[in-house]
Amino acid sequence: MPDLSQAQIGIIACPGGRAFAQMVFGHLEAITKDKFDDRIRTLSQAYTLPRAEIIRQVNLASDLLPSAVDGVEPIDAYRSPNWMVPTRFTRFPNGEFKTEILASVRGSDMYVVQDVSNRWPQQFQKSDEPVVLSVNDHLFCLLVTIDAALQAGAARVTVVLPTYPYSRQHKKLGRESLSAARVGQILENLGVSRLVTLDIHSKEIENSFNHMRLENLHGSYQILKVLATVADLKDEDLVIVSPDVGAVERNKFYASILGRPLAMLYKERDYSRVAQSAERGNITDMRLLGSVAGKTVLMCDDMLGTGGTLIKAMRVLKDLGASRLIAAVSLPLFTARAVDTFDAAFREGLFFRIIGTNAVYLGDEVLSREWYLSADVSNLFARILWRLHHNRSLGSLLDDRSVIKDLLKRS
Repeated sequence: MPDLSQAQIGIIACPGGRAFAQMVFGHLEAITKDKFDDRIRTLSQAYTLPRAEIIRQVNLASDLLPSAVDGVEPIDAYRSPNWMVPTRFTRFPNGEFKTEILASVRGSDMYVVQDVSNRWPQQFQKSDEPVVLSVNDHLFCLLVTIDAALQAGAARVTVVLPTYPYSRQHKKLGRESLSAARVGQILENLGVSRLVTLDIHSKEIENSFNHMRLENLHGSYQILKVLATVADLKDEDLVIVSPDVGAVERNKFYASILGRPLAMLYKERDYSRVAQSAERGNITDMRLLGSVAGKTVLMCDDMLGTGGTLIKAMRVLKDLGASRLIAAVSLPLFTARAVDTFDAAFREGLFFRIIGTNAVYLGDEVLSREWYLSADVSNLFARILWRLHHNRSLGSLLDDRSVIKDLLKRS
């Protein structure tokens, strides 16, 4: 892998990923400024030179590079980088996409951001009306954008995909496609070097990649930070409940780090049926292994779709005597009529709060709800991108147990 730490970094925000990319970019600016100030302070002390003189020397060295732009100012102050690459996106009447990069990215370390779960209207060039895009629309727009960056001479392309598409189709139950694997292979064959995502549904998906690296982030710290605003993290009456067998490891992590007991719901499904809504699911039976009577329950999962599974779990736990229910999900999709379903469940008193991350774009329809709390993971993504670009270790960001322990000490 070539050293691109001195290469220009560029960020392209696909239409669905604009909002998240802007948040990440804001944090990247702050991180870069803080790193610059720390470095200047260290050099000023080491060489016993005034801060202003060190900055002038740094800017001079930058201006001497072949890639430097003529007439760069200021010469004696910090230069705020402009990493957002101007890009024009066109959607033709027949549904085809075109991406045009409007600045040189030759030799750049490129990061393409896309939120394939964004179901809010997107504005395109030469289009009068915003358009609501499907997952497939977002995905193909991403593919076209990746190819545009590579065709323009980008040295490396990293895809930032907070929600990995088709992740629930990671294993075969019959004559069906392994769609999760195929999506990754398409990205890899296109020339993507690395994929950054949040809480991928199954780690098995990575096994289908040959050369593309996967950085699977976790929002555990960010979720617990929000949870601490509405619940006592050291409450002896707190119980962690895994909503199903597939979520046991995730909930085991929370139980271990918080030092609380772990219970599990066992679900039987009719796989001949596809869940269409909360009312029309495919769960036929649900049983609890453990006790929740008189307890505050925290249930954690990677994804919330129609909400049917979660609502049924809440009802079972309430019937078994749970006093207060809080759910935490990394990817709050809220598909179909999920918002209305949770409105009704909240009025019924089934749950207290739902915590979700902003890795999925949500409008005021969800954010304004009393029962919903948002955990910001954009800073986590920004720090990951900074370290990737500068070839720094990601270990402390991928394993957040130490920062969670610090949070518990402060709580």
